[in-house]
Amino acid sequence: MSNPLLVNTALPDFAAVDIAQFEPAIDSLLEEGRQLVKKLEGLEQPTWDNFVLPLEEVNDRLNNAWSVVSHFNGVLNSEALRDIYQRLVAKLTTYQTEFGQNASLYNAYQAIADNEAFADYSEAQRACIEHALRDFKLAGVALPAAEKQRYAEIKKRLSELSTRFSENVLDATQGWTKYFESGQGLEGLPESAMSLLAQQARQRGKEQGYVITLDIPCYLPVMTYCSNRALRAELYEAYATRASDQGPNEGKWDNSPLITEILQLRQEAAALLGFDNYAERSLATKMADNVAEVVAFLDDLADKSVAMAKHEFAALQDFAKECDGLDALENWDVAYYAEQLKQRDFDISQEALKPYFPAPKVIAGMFEIVGRLFDIEVRAAAEQNVYHQDVVYYEILRQGELVAGFYLDMYARKDKRGGAWMADCRTRRRGTDGRHQLPVAFLTCNFTPPVGDQPSLLTHDEVTTLFHEFGHGLHHMLTKIDVADVSGIAGVPWDVVELPSQFLENWCWQPEAIPLISGHYETGEPLPAAMLEKMLAAKHFQSAMQMVRQLEFAMFDFLLHRDFDGADFDMLGLLDRVRDKVSVKKPPAYSRTPQSFGHIFAGGYAAGYYSYKWAEVLAADAFSRFEEEGIFNSGVGADFRREILEVGGSRDAHDMFVAFRGRAPSVDALLRHSGIQGVAA
Repeated sequence: MSNPLLVNTALPDFAAVDIAQFEPAIDSLLEEGRQLVKKLEGLEQPTWDNFVLPLEEVNDRLNNAWSVVSHFNGVLNSEALRDIYQRLVAKLTTYQTEFGQNASLYNAYQAIADNEAFADYSEAQRACIEHALRDFKLAGVALPAAEKQRYAEIKKRLSELSTRFSENVLDATQGWTKYFESGQGLEGLPESAMSLLAQQARQRGKEQGYVITLDIPCYLPVMTYCSNRALRAELYEAYATRASDQGPNEGKWDNSPLITEILQLRQEAAALLGFDNYAERSLATKMADNVAEVVAFLDDLADKSVAMAKHEFAALQDFAKECDGLDALENWDVAYYAEQLKQRDFDISQEALKPYFPAPKVIAGMFEIVGRLFDIEVRAAAEQNVYHQDVVYYEILRQGELVAGFYLDMYARKDKRGGAWMADCRTRRRGTDGRHQLPVAFLTCNFTPPVGDQPSLLTHDEVTTLFHEFGHGLHHMLTKIDVADVSGIAGVPWDVVELPSQFLENWCWQPEAIPLISGHYETGEPLPAAMLEKMLAAKHFQSAMQMVRQLEFAMFDFLLHRDFDGADFDMLGLLDRVRDKVSVKKPPAYSRTPQSFGHIFAGGYAAGYYSYKWAEVLAADAFSRFEEEGIFNSGVGADFRREILEVGGSRDAHDMFVAFRGRAPSVDALLRHSGIQGVAA
């Protein structure tokens, strides 16, 4: 039988896919790529058509197969798949390093760039060549042979370590549960949370009772609503010590030695390439110009936020003392008393909002909103060849023409990585046959699944998360670029890639948009005006505390990769110093935030977590044009689609933003949207 991963189809044939086919398929495609490289190394006059396009074609076939393997590892994880995935990551890393260090290929790209015909290439073609030349240098193409070999060894080892890091976090998250025979000890939890905990118990073979896990749909309701302070403290410790040398599973999945090795190898790789530190290396592909600029950016936001954050926390402490006589507000108390204070001051809560945000209504409303903004139609495909029963495949049409598709995987389940993300399944490109491959995305969330006959009910925070990921998806799917390396999200600087996602979140707060995404799951009634007014009034509740929490992560990540100088480096000491600067409440000594910080140790955010705030400035400023001209202004929507969503990574990020906004970005809109403008340190 033919291997479905080797058949270049518009969509993966999930009905025919088996994990046993993964390794043979990737092996075959890697060999195909190596054979093509050998053939192209002898070209005397490389051009776009005889050199770049064939390489793009073979790499696209590999990417199409790998996207399925990688996605399965995230959403259908198993021991058997882990073994396969680890081997394939090593093979793929070796292949990519071979390619990046191939001097013949580099010289061919340089010859194309030096040819006078290069001036006649399209903007996307020129960007592709320029990015390729930069990436060859960052892969060590110019290093002496021994250093090339060492760099290749480092890259391979780093890929192994990041995979192990992620697996340890998943295992640690799933490796802790707590069973309750009855509801005693779970006082305060809303009915929806109790139903979920009961469902968790049944799934684990319990005929009655409730099971708490560390998955976010379980963790957050307990921390937010449960009056059992001892349980909150126990759950907090289990969560804050995941994959570390502390807590109830201390040492079992400890990521500490992996972190040290990852940092050592990143620093060594950066030094081989001539950078002073890994933070410098990270910025080589980002919009920010240098290390000092990022540090100044984060410091400036801290200066504008910390005073207000401390004021907010003091008010929370006073409230907890007033309510329950608490002399010391601990970390496991913050979410609980914040919810109580929010209800007192604004008479609104996430739980009260949930009945008005059933997932089917939110999804339909989101499609209506983007339809108005960007002149597109989103509809469920007639044929559903999907990888899990929870998944729905949708098509995107523009003026009646099919332009993209995406798989929406909404709900938390066993053996699915936590969090929410977008990944590419297919990238838009024009093949050597002249035909377009349409872009396809994987959109993944971890929301509370439907319970019984009741649909999944989303908190407003979860609604915002869904819009965020769909913003990423639109960036990938609405591109008009035909060159794979700069199509969609490809080639977009990492500190800009969050722009469309954070931008789309704004519609979750607009009075004109709320009726489209809300409807009580029993009556269909949109969110009442009185509740909307309360929700909007509470929008800035503890926004400065939220700001400094993100600044803590961003500063720690960036300074860690700037300052790390060896195995004796005091990582937790650095984190403590960052918290001295921006935190309103330090965690207990047992807390081990870095050990589960997957964004920077198992994702693409190393020395780049600042990107969330950097891009948030761009997103807020971009949205301010809609505030000025109308949030459903189709002309402004068309401009955003044309100048940002359609151009992918083909244009300089600063020029792209100016083309839409008419000027350079300003931090003012972010501060205003966060309710902290004009606050002094």
